[in-house]
Amino acid sequence: MLRNRRCITMPGELVVTTEILEIDGVAAGTLAARFGTPLYVYSARTLLDRWQSYREALAGMEHQICYAVKANSNLGLLRLLAEQGAGFDIVSGGELERVLLAGAKPGRVVFSGVGKQDWEIRRALQVGIGCFNVESEAELVQLGCIAAQEQIVAPVSIRVNPDVDAQTHPHISTGLKENKFGVPLQAAHELYQQAARLPSLRLVGVDCHIGSQLLTLDPFVDALERILHLVDRLEAEGIRLEHVDVGGGLGIAYRPGEQSPAPRHYVDRIRPLLADRKLKLICEPGRSLVADAGYLLTRVILLKPGPFKNFAVVDAAMNDLIRPALYEAWMNIEVADAIVPEVQPLLWDIVGPVCETGDFLGKDRVLSLAAGSLLVIRQAGAYGFAMSSQYNSRCRAAEVLVEDGQARLIRARERLEDLWALELLPEEHG
Repeated sequence: MLRNRRCITMPGELVVTTEILEIDGVAAGTLAARFGTPLYVYSARTLLDRWQSYREALAGMEHQICYAVKANSNLGLLRLLAEQGAGFDIVSGGELERVLLAGAKPGRVVFSGVGKQDWEIRRALQVGIGCFNVESEAELVQLGCIAAQEQIVAPVSIRVNPDVDAQTHPHISTGLKENKFGVPLQAAHELYQQAARLPSLRLVGVDCHIGSQLLTLDPFVDALERILHLVDRLEAEGIRLEHVDVGGGLGIAYRPGEQSPAPRHYVDRIRPLLADRKLKLICEPGRSLVADAGYLLTRVILLKPGPFKNFAVVDAAMNDLIRPALYEAWMNIEVADAIVPEVQPLLWDIVGPVCETGDFLGKDRVLSLAAGSLLVIRQAGAYGFAMSSQYNSRCRAAEVLVEDGQARLIRARERLEDLWALELLPEEHG
């Protein structure tokens, strides 16, 4: 939770007004001074508030909330959610090991993804995950064979692609017929029949995920109605499912003027469709849980004003936060410590040191800046650090969790030697 605090300082006879941004009672400047920048900071209070909003919205329904780990996989955040009884939606064997290390109950884990490898499936079977979300006929056969070898009956849900336009960015749309995800709705019925004939598989549900960052609810309703027609057809043929997984995708308001749908409004729209059915509801929120809980702190290295553009070069870059470059995403950027004496606001592009024209965090922002200014980028908790890299041989940022007014390091900043720790020079090959 970010808060502005106005302080009055009096150096000599001069009275200066300064804005200090706080994250759960800890000043952003204090965090930057202690841990350095660029720095990811997470608010435990905000994360748990968002979690509770889903719990309250789903009250009275049999449900399971499975956090989409790909949004942010830091162990500290996963542990917080595991302690609340969260389930987890994973897409790799690495994510499986992360949630287990964080204390997740395997039976509350669902495994999605179009390209599960044999070793990942085997490991998930051995620990006893709750469900495999199967995305193709080939994967169904693959899973059936491995489960038979392991002499384990695999719980299966088939991910159905309902061909619903989520009206979001093309790179994060997953429910159209031209997307790689899931099984076309027309082919799903036959695949369920095929799965029902395999003794190493147990059909437990149906899955659907149409995309990310949805700000309207109609696509969710449209997709669920199509999925439930399939459920009814299967039940008439004796294939009775235990749950329907509606995926994630609920968006947040990044830009001024946008409005994010609250979990209660989302649930209010889908609850009537499930009211007379004995189906457990599984949902997989990611961004809507962690985005608002995260902030990226970065300092201005230098200012580069010009006749056509004014550039503020900061120590964070596209390798730290790739969403603006990858999705043309708009991120809210504020000055965390006002300039003393105050500087007139100008129109700035906030750019990083990476050698790419696409290395920007924000364009055309009206800000009062000087070299050394501390900036805070809001709503950076989802797909921020999780998508960061070492491009240009840059060390990845540290991560900090603020809980009950106390800040603790939950991922150390990489050191230069970490950049090449796994590499071998030719003479070291033995």
